[in-house]
Amino acid sequence: MMFRLRSVNSCLRRLLHGGAVTRDQVLEQLQVCSAENHVFDVVGKNKAKLTVDHVNYAVRLLWQFQKERPEMLRTVDLIKSHQQFLTLRVLAENKIDLMDDFMLIDILYAFLRLNMEPHDSLIQQLVSEAWLRIDRFPMASLSKFAVCLNDQHLQHSPLMGRITSIVNERLPTIDDARILTALMISVSSLVSPQLRDALISRADHLLHTTDPSNYNIPRRMVQFLRNIKYIHRPLLERCNEIFLRNIPRLDAENLSIILGLYQSLQFNNCDFRLAAKQKLTELIDSSIDPFSFTKLFVALAPMATPEIRERLENTALLLADELNAQQALAVAEALEEIQSRNLSLMNKIASVIQRNLHLYKSVEVARITQALFLLQYQNPELFATLRNILIKFLEHSVFPYEVTMLTRVLSMLPCPRLEEAVVSRVDAVVEQCNLSELNTISFAVAKWVRNDQSYRHNTHSKYVRLLQTLNRCGHERLQTADRLDLLLDELKYVSGEWFEEMLLDETMITLQRMIDQINWTNVSELAFFLTRINHLSPPLMDRIASVTVEHIHKIHYSATYATLLPFSVLNYDPPQVDELYDACIKRFTPHLSSFDPHLLVLLAYSLAVADHFPEELIRAIFSIDFLGKLDSQLETLPDALNMRTRLRLMELNRAVCLECPEYQVPWFHERYCQQLHRKGNGSVSPVQQQIHKMLGEVLGGLNCVQMAVVTPYFYTIDFECKLDKHLKPLSYIEPSTLQISDRGKVHWDTSSLENIRDELPTGAQRYGDPYMYLYLHRSRILSMLTSSLCLFLSVAVDFLDSKYFCKNTHHMKGEALMRKRHLEILGYRVVQIPHFEWNSMELSTQDAWKEYLKKKIFR
Repeated sequence: MMFRLRSVNSCLRRLLHGGAVTRDQVLEQLQVCSAENHVFDVVGKNKAKLTVDHVNYAVRLLWQFQKERPEMLRTVDLIKSHQQFLTLRVLAENKIDLMDDFMLIDILYAFLRLNMEPHDSLIQQLVSEAWLRIDRFPMASLSKFAVCLNDQHLQHSPLMGRITSIVNERLPTIDDARILTALMISVSSLVSPQLRDALISRADHLLHTTDPSNYNIPRRMVQFLRNIKYIHRPLLERCNEIFLRNIPRLDAENLSIILGLYQSLQFNNCDFRLAAKQKLTELIDSSIDPFSFTKLFVALAPMATPEIRERLENTALLLADELNAQQALAVAEALEEIQSRNLSLMNKIASVIQRNLHLYKSVEVARITQALFLLQYQNPELFATLRNILIKFLEHSVFPYEVTMLTRVLSMLPCPRLEEAVVSRVDAVVEQCNLSELNTISFAVAKWVRNDQSYRHNTHSKYVRLLQTLNRCGHERLQTADRLDLLLDELKYVSGEWFEEMLLDETMITLQRMIDQINWTNVSELAFFLTRINHLSPPLMDRIASVTVEHIHKIHYSATYATLLPFSVLNYDPPQVDELYDACIKRFTPHLSSFDPHLLVLLAYSLAVADHFPEELIRAIFSIDFLGKLDSQLETLPDALNMRTRLRLMELNRAVCLECPEYQVPWFHERYCQQLHRKGNGSVSPVQQQIHKMLGEVLGGLNCVQMAVVTPYFYTIDFECKLDKHLKPLSYIEPSTLQISDRGKVHWDTSSLENIRDELPTGAQRYGDPYMYLYLHRSRILSMLTSSLCLFLSVAVDFLDSKYFCKNTHHMKGEALMRKRHLEILGYRVVQIPHFEWNSMELSTQDAWKEYLKKKIFR
């Protein structure tokens, strides 16, 4: 028994001693490290003992220390230059075969985060080994590997293609939103429409199970949509709800990122912009370092009040010398966006940019040049330097998008002659360009032709050849196009003379060839394109109408605005016109409170043009709460959109007062219209001067015609004349309130503007009570023209130039018809003179013009 106890005791001592020997002392030392130098001390003292686990732990620990610091305080360059970092790098390369799948990807990720170059042999061997194992990776490792490939700009590589295929196969098994969103962003450049829809559906599902305090998940989803240039409003709205809940926790950097993503997607959300503006304003005092202040300035300046903007510019001036290259670029672009005139700040930012020019990539130099040029910054020396840098980048570029961008920016800058190398480089890539890029290059070539003094009277053959190549490539691309969605994406920003003259007809032929591909997912985009190019196409618009009516429940309520736009703007009624408007109105009415205020105004105005005034919509817009919210939103919008929305609200207010008096909406734009009227340039075209003279001869003297008459509700009609009951012209007793100078400028007697609402023009006064038209349906008013109350008739004569007609036909647009409706309600008989009739061959003599006017006025 004693022998057995002694044996057991001996065995236990051996086991305990063995346990002590197998303790990993190196790992224990690494685990207590609190800084990079501690890690390097452990590595230096234990080189011979370091296993693959030690190397992995040490490298990941180095990145963890860096990640915990603000970006401006990171010391990655110092780490990379340390002797023991080289030791870790060599050991890692020698032990790749010993790494398991998780370790392989983790160490690759950490080394890339520590700014190891993609062409380093370690990185290349890690990627090669990962490629061999890719099919067995768990989704967490695959997600991180995809991020690593993106960091190396390998998003279009065959390897990323394989990852995309795996994602497509395993998508239903992904239950972690963080893993999914990382994969979505990584494979975004390779997703098919089918995989895109599947990813969005899966993301939407996982978003409901995600912690609502985790705003990074929805932010990455929005980033994916930005990458693929696809607006999926249901997902965007759900992400936006999470952002709004997290506003108190969002810092300037995250707010800046989200606002930038929204801007790229052209997605506006009033609630988020107002909340972001308030939060950013609160962060001004605490954003005192260059990094946080730059993020704050970029996000807040474009929507800040003038007082806040001045405060931001003053702070930027104090911090300017501390900005790095990227921060100076961001501030320069923000200054351009707000059209700053702070010369001291511009000089400071330009100085920072100039001393960092060697650090910028081609895209960044182009952005700098564009921002400074649009700021009208005066520094010929700097612009000459930028031009030379741009040309050098262009000469070595092989990417169509990059060549296009550099060409566009170069064309902004004045130059006596264009270098042959530039034309050669453009010519070399033009056949690879899409329609948007071809259109951009055409703008640049047109500028070069105009500015090249040496060939003022004879376009040089190099330009002719380039234009011919552009035309050929454009036609070939349209003729070979076979997917409507891709074509619409290329056409989204195409415009200008070259497109209209060379490609528009072929574009319409191509769209009609693809008419069967029009479905509920692309009707709004196609409709908006037709509106933008001002082109009436009954076959396409009939198809849009039928698809919309059939699938209205699938179309997002906010997309009804773009869908209806061509029908109201271009004044086209499809066979299903009543069903179309009814279906769209029923679709958006339950969601009125969800619309952005400015979009609701634009929607209501487009319906008013088409003579539709849904009562629920009109009452929603002209409520005190809505108008207050609209005012708040307008303060955050870009100036152009702000002015457009205000103008449309006035025009909607006018239309409702005239056409729907039963709604009892007050007219509250009197002062706004007076201000607009005073700002008008008052110029008169030569054609209008000619018509004025002819009218004087037809009516028996210029005292029988008034020019530029302002009506109630501030329509300005070109000419007004009065006829008695026998259609005899009547003379105006009072002299005209305006005169035309030799240069065609109208000189106003503005003293009469203050009382213009109370003293209605003659045409509105001749039928009894001057305000009667507010309470009578327009058909009753028109019937009064022939009644015994008619003392005399006021005739409004309007010259309609090309903007009142569709570009491909003489079909009159909706706004011209609405104007005619309103003038008739005001008591005028409206005579419209289309430009194509007045300038026709039939009216080429004085007598022909006079006879034409007589028929129009005295009929």
